[in-house]
Amino acid sequence: MAAERLVVIGGDAAGMSAASQARRLKGPDALEIVAFERGHFTSYSACGIPYWVGGDVGERDDLIARTPGEHRERDIDLRMRTEVTELDVAGQRVRALDRESGQTYWTGFDKLVIATGARPVRPALPGMDAAGVHGVQTLDDGQALLDSLDALRSGEGPRRAVVVGAGYIGVEMAEAMLKRGFEVTVLNRGEQPMATLDADMGRLVHEALDGLGVTTVNGAAVTEILTGPDGRVTEVVTEAGAYPADVVVLGIGVEPETGLARAAGLPVGPHGGLLTDLAMRVVGHENIWAGGDCVEVLDLVAGRTRHIALGTHANKHGQVIGSNVGGGYGTFPGVVGTAVSKVCDLEIARTGLREKDARAVGLRYVTATVESTQRAGYYPGAKPMTVKMIAELRTGRLLGVQIVGREGSAKRVDVAAVALTAGMTVEQMTALDLGYAPPFSPVWDPVLVAARKTVAAVRGAGS
Repeated sequence: MAAERLVVIGGDAAGMSAASQARRLKGPDALEIVAFERGHFTSYSACGIPYWVGGDVGERDDLIARTPGEHRERDIDLRMRTEVTELDVAGQRVRALDRESGQTYWTGFDKLVIATGARPVRPALPGMDAAGVHGVQTLDDGQALLDSLDALRSGEGPRRAVVVGAGYIGVEMAEAMLKRGFEVTVLNRGEQPMATLDADMGRLVHEALDGLGVTTVNGAAVTEILTGPDGRVTEVVTEAGAYPADVVVLGIGVEPETGLARAAGLPVGPHGGLLTDLAMRVVGHENIWAGGDCVEVLDLVAGRTRHIALGTHANKHGQVIGSNVGGGYGTFPGVVGTAVSKVCDLEIARTGLREKDARAVGLRYVTATVESTQRAGYYPGAKPMTVKMIAELRTGRLLGVQIVGREGSAKRVDVAAVALTAGMTVEQMTALDLGYAPPFSPVWDPVLVAARKTVAAVRGAGS
């Protein structure tokens, strides 16, 4: 009996996790695996790019978990610099373009995994493709940015970096540019940095950026990028004014890379991502799976799908897909929307719903915000930490938590993520048996203090 063929489109976290897990469950005599990757690298940490650019990670290869050669040693036919340009669902085949030779050819499949990832948002504005304007989605992007920074270092005159966007990537790249010795301006079209937080918590991030010497401009939507005679960026123009720039870093966010799937008629959701069932199988297609940044996932708190581009989810998707393709069983139930980041010594975390998210799904809620320290106040190194908690009116069910603070603050959000997943109320949270010692926490952990205050808010609203 001939082996089945699994074709994988995309050679990063979800795609190669799926291929590797399927190979663990089925040998090459039972399952042939062909994987296509259009870039130069596989299985790398895109989340680590800002830290590589900033110098915290010394070498590019430190971000690579598994090389193409290592995948091939595991009997995976991995074809690098090869882009899938067409998907024929009815014919169960894909057309691939070898970027080196220019050759195109069709490859048939019995089972297909789509792991095409996400693409950076790059508005169609004048000058957006100019020299010196960089995205940071892939290792190739990171290398191009570093090459650009090295060229500026060898020149004379000021070194000014403009970061467009003030989300996770934006603030991380602001830190990287600071570490590289640049004057940094962050242009944010929103009310406050970090739109993943409520504006009152985003204001704390703004204040911290100011303290680091970063100029943050809110309400500044970019309208044009100006260039000099050499075609290189010189200025970023916004509705609020113009800002000189020797390099521009785009941190506007990403959107699902689903053009191939859309053209093939596969189902996509309201956020542009592929729709799958709990087994990560594309809805309505028995032998096609999808995972990673190209899919939408169920928000367990809001009860709706959303698009979240995170390597943690992508690797889990790949494990689930590989298990199902390989004859085992796995499901991905959904997410609660947990994310953490940092800019210098400021840590930023969130999980669950923001206020506007709760309103959007028709939930009535109360909030409470507490200021504490991440260690006992008398212990050396105790620094401020702010926790905001959102709970459903009447029931007291936890809906979301946001944290902004110094070292030791961000990972506390994991307590809230577990509570959200378990459907706990804020009153139940007040009895959690959390670890305590003065170097790690006050005797009442800030998360528990926030829960107590939120309980009072729920009771107050009820009365």
